[in-house]
Amino acid sequence: MAGYWGDKRVVVTGGAGFLGSVVCERLRVLGVRELIVPRRKDFDLTDVAAAQRLYAEGRPDVVMHLAGEVGGIGANQANPGRYFYASMAMGLHLIEEGRKFGLRKFVQAGTICAYPKHAPVPFKEESLWDGYPEETNAPYGIAKKALLVMLQAYRQQYGFNGIYLLPVNLYGPRDNFDPQTSHVIPALIRKCVAARRRGDEKITCWGTGAASREFLYVADCAEGLILATEKYDGPEPVNLGTGREIAIRDLAALIVRLTGYTGRIEWDTSKPDGQPRRRLDVERARKLFGFQARVSLEEGLKETIAWYRDFGF
Repeated sequence: MAGYWGDKRVVVTGGAGFLGSVVCERLRVLGVRELIVPRRKDFDLTDVAAAQRLYAEGRPDVVMHLAGEVGGIGANQANPGRYFYASMAMGLHLIEEGRKFGLRKFVQAGTICAYPKHAPVPFKEESLWDGYPEETNAPYGIAKKALLVMLQAYRQQYGFNGIYLLPVNLYGPRDNFDPQTSHVIPALIRKCVAARRRGDEKITCWGTGAASREFLYVADCAEGLILATEKYDGPEPVNLGTGREIAIRDLAALIVRLTGYTGRIEWDTSKPDGQPRRRLDVERARKLFGFQARVSLEEGLKETIAWYRDFGF
């Protein structure tokens, strides 16, 4: 694989973040010629002038656009306008300025939040337009889905080589454990570790626990993104996931066991569950660029819990 990357200048937006940092580590191993990680303080990509400057200074061959403002259900409910604007503006500017620059490849990370609330399970890419997304994260999901349309239109009119990938819910070391913006796995790990230390008799979790989710280990996702960059050149969106789901109630019980917490779980049913089920059809990724996830959920959770404890939380 090093042969593909050895002559490439690569921009990874969000390259200092959770997924991006793992992608960058892998790219360095693969021998990328030059890796550029724009930071928000230097390049606010919601501003078109910053995107123009990034292309002028970085002169990339490949842009992997992984940056975004994201969060769990509560964060999405609190910031629908902000999440829509940031996602839409960053992608809009990077794609248009990349076209004008003559970029060789653009990789857009989409979101599973773009799927309709009641999409048939497993989610097939063809179902993306069959209904409105789950309400709590619809603005974010729709903004990301608009970028798929933009890339397809630019491919048709300008021959722009942009691809669109749909990673399922990610988790792993370096995840966001902020209680205000974290997703379900880091939120549960934080709660269980803290409750065990304090000797709490119970923890409280949002919803009923009946909803299901699919989770992809962050290193597996990074590998999928890199394989797609190398091998895929087409207009259709592609799911990245494991093809396996777990009920949130069962996930909580698993994290309780792996953290060694011995208290009970109380469910706050006044809080929303979010989308009822999430499980992807992952056959397109396997066929188009040979991606298959390797890390089991239990193995990945053990690694994530160990990292959380080791880094002083």
